[in-house]
Amino acid sequence: MSNAPKPNQPIVTHIYTADPSAHVFDGKIYIYPSHDLDHDGPDNDNGDQYAMEDYHILSLDNFESPVVDHGEALHVRDVPWASKQMWAPDAAFKNNTYYLFFPARDHDGIFRIGVATSDSPAGPFKPEENYMEGSYSIDPAVLVDEDNEAYMYFGGLWGGQLEKWQTGTFKPEVTEGPAADAPAIGPRVVRLSEDMKSFASEIHEISIVDEDGNPIVAGDEDRRYFEGPWMHKYNGLYYLSYSTGTTHKLVYAVGTNPMGPFTFKGTILTPVIGWTTHHSIVEFENKWYLFYHDCELSEGVNHKRSVKYTELKYNEDGTIQTIDPYKA
Repeated sequence: MSNAPKPNQPIVTHIYTADPSAHVFDGKIYIYPSHDLDHDGPDNDNGDQYAMEDYHILSLDNFESPVVDHGEALHVRDVPWASKQMWAPDAAFKNNTYYLFFPARDHDGIFRIGVATSDSPAGPFKPEENYMEGSYSIDPAVLVDEDNEAYMYFGGLWGGQLEKWQTGTFKPEVTEGPAADAPAIGPRVVRLSEDMKSFASEIHEISIVDEDGNPIVAGDEDRRYFEGPWMHKYNGLYYLSYSTGTTHKLVYAVGTNPMGPFTFKGTILTPVIGWTTHHSIVEFENKWYLFYHDCELSEGVNHKRSVKYTELKYNEDGTIQTIDPYKA
């Protein structure tokens, strides 16, 4: 238990948390973050420093109430197919069941996406024996649409291995993406089965385009996709938001179809302290909120991050006002 959270301050400080997926279930806010381990290993582009092993689910009744840590909801030792690196998860509710979707490396070192279930949004969660067949890469984000169809968005470059799947099969030797002037690698989307445990469509690469309809190119690091997709709806439109990775921004694109294409619109969050940026957007009591993380509490250690929140505001035309988390 901790005090009521303050905007742009760590919502908990007893553990390091990152990659927050926030949802409103049963009238409360539940946050599904990854759990950063407090270790002193070296950093590298492969992400070995992100050695997370388990998930703790956090909740709050509202922003005036304390944040509750519901304890360990799932540990890598309980997942038969997984070997290590329980990275950014997401959760969804359907069929009177709560689903936790999570990436981890399988026993061959390839990132896959698994699913676990619970009758409580706070867990604990029971994992399926195997990963979701056909799944790969990292950062699952699931939208259950108004028609009850569910879609999973996923994918991350570098440590997330997405560039190794450009042909549709895993090529461990591939380290490069497309040429700088070629269309950037897009996030993936797939429709989920009715029971939420398998893929019900082919995996589709999402097209992110500029205002003229031209694909965002790989060399456009201020706008191209890197990792951390999130999907929310506002006024009937689909908002795909994501991290640009190397330029450390959260940006977004808007479309009329959950499968895309999406037209790039702008920046949601300017760079935070620490290399990664990863977020979620949720509506609660008629206001919108951005949950994100940074490394301010650990004084800049990339793999010791803390989840924070701030209010998110729209302009009348539906665009999102850019947030600088360090400006009061």
